[in-house]
Amino acid sequence: MAPAISIGAQSFEFIRKNHCFFVDKSCFIKEWWENTDAVTLITRPRRFGKTLNLDMLNCFFSVKYKDRSDLFEGLSIWKENPYRQLQGSFPVIFLSFANIKGNTFEKTKKGILHTLSGLYNTYGFLRNGGHLNKKEQAFFDSVTPDMADDTAVLALQYLSDFMSRHYGKKVLIFMDEYDTPLQEAYVYGYWNEMADFIRSLFNSTFKTNLYMERAVMTGITRISRESIFSDLNNLEIVTATSEKYEKCFGFTEEEVFQALDSFGLSGERETVKKWYDGFTFGNTGDIYNPWSIINYLDKKRVGTYWANTSSNALAGKLIREGNVQTKIVMEELLAGGMLETEIDEEIVFEQLQKKHGAIWSLLLAGGYLTAKQHHFSPETGKPVCTLALTNLEVRIMFEDMIRDWFADEDVPYNEFLKALLAGNVEYMNTYMNQVAQETFSTFDTGKKPSWEANPERFYHGFVLGLMAELGRTYRITSNRESGFGRYDVMMEPYKKDEPAFILEFKVHRPGRGKTMEDTLRDTLKQIEDKNYDRELLARGIPKENIRHYGFVFEGKTVLIG
Repeated sequence: MAPAISIGAQSFEFIRKNHCFFVDKSCFIKEWWENTDAVTLITRPRRFGKTLNLDMLNCFFSVKYKDRSDLFEGLSIWKENPYRQLQGSFPVIFLSFANIKGNTFEKTKKGILHTLSGLYNTYGFLRNGGHLNKKEQAFFDSVTPDMADDTAVLALQYLSDFMSRHYGKKVLIFMDEYDTPLQEAYVYGYWNEMADFIRSLFNSTFKTNLYMERAVMTGITRISRESIFSDLNNLEIVTATSEKYEKCFGFTEEEVFQALDSFGLSGERETVKKWYDGFTFGNTGDIYNPWSIINYLDKKRVGTYWANTSSNALAGKLIREGNVQTKIVMEELLAGGMLETEIDEEIVFEQLQKKHGAIWSLLLAGGYLTAKQHHFSPETGKPVCTLALTNLEVRIMFEDMIRDWFADEDVPYNEFLKALLAGNVEYMNTYMNQVAQETFSTFDTGKKPSWEANPERFYHGFVLGLMAELGRTYRITSNRESGFGRYDVMMEPYKKDEPAFILEFKVHRPGRGKTMEDTLRDTLKQIEDKNYDRELLARGIPKENIRHYGFVFEGKTVLIG
């Protein structure tokens, strides 16, 4: 009989006590302990078992669980006799920043202060345990949700001291989702204040803490050393390209297929692989997202389970406000293409909109992209990755995200697309002018409107909208060579009897003595003169089935013909 599925359970004790479905990842305990690194930072996408693995470490090492060997019986770690002696033998500080979110610095900092204060409440017995003098008792009492910043940044170091004296042993510190407040700070514009606060907290907790034995931190991104970890020279960082712990987070294909067999779903292997396979850590490929697999086992049908678990605001912001090249690459990826680029796994949030390729590093760390292969540059030592959308679930997530950009507007974008496919130019002009009025601002960077800064930003955003709405029936490409030049947009139908389209975009410059109608005629003539049809003709599309459209822009006014 298959075990019960517990959706959302992140408590190791709860899962084991209730005999819920569980993939044995206790090898992580042994691998981490034998590596002997002082502070380990492990980055993995969300919903990849980070919280459960840290809770497993807590249950294994914490003195609170010294009589709970039953939680580990039957797991691989319990076959190792030396580790049976380690179980329940350390004082442990275990905290999570996963739910610390806010649209202002004060709100998010308040969440951190509440977390620290809660720890002190948990270990309230230390205050009067006979190990603290009056000054230390006063500090203990000062750790409240309203504490001063200088108290907050020392709170974990002092608690380590108090616990080590009480138990006669240095502490282990496990911190889950360390970067959630930092991502919030970037999205909502208070990065500098939060980075300064976190830097001070981490320095006292992980660098100058004489009472810490070892520590593990988890998160989605590796924030740059200069931003957060400038004082931590004892930090071992494990990213998607690292070989350490490569099978400890996420399900391997063997584990997934065994689970499908257990639940009577052996015949669904190819469907599950298409939807949920694609993650790679270190040299191990075919890693699956645990959240999606658990939900599939429970509901026995496919769905965008992982993509819908939390906000994708950061990924959306970077693509929506990205430059022309960002949108062109995104078009390629949505069409099934790949991107080879050097990856800087140290995320510098302040440079995400400025530094070349930074967005792809963040999307890789977040699990939206996967490295089909990678090698390390001999010049820089950084990984050079061949990137693609991770799987079908991620592709659908991006398509839905792009649809939402247009759905927020007052203009029915899909009505324009119907007019485009039907060849109703009058209707297209009416709707496109409304669409332009509404959606130019969608792709602004916040400095200059896109029609002033770079009109191409708008039309490549527009192309993303086409791909989201029509990507199942048309192969949509942009900025490619065909004939004697580069067309702007090509729409090739998957059914050869349907019409194909060449779209060319031009900005009208009124100071040159031409009308918008003149510019439109020049645009359509360019399509003919440069023989942009050649690629479609070579693919077997009849000439009479190829339609040409010119889009001429002057500010927010559009003329289509």
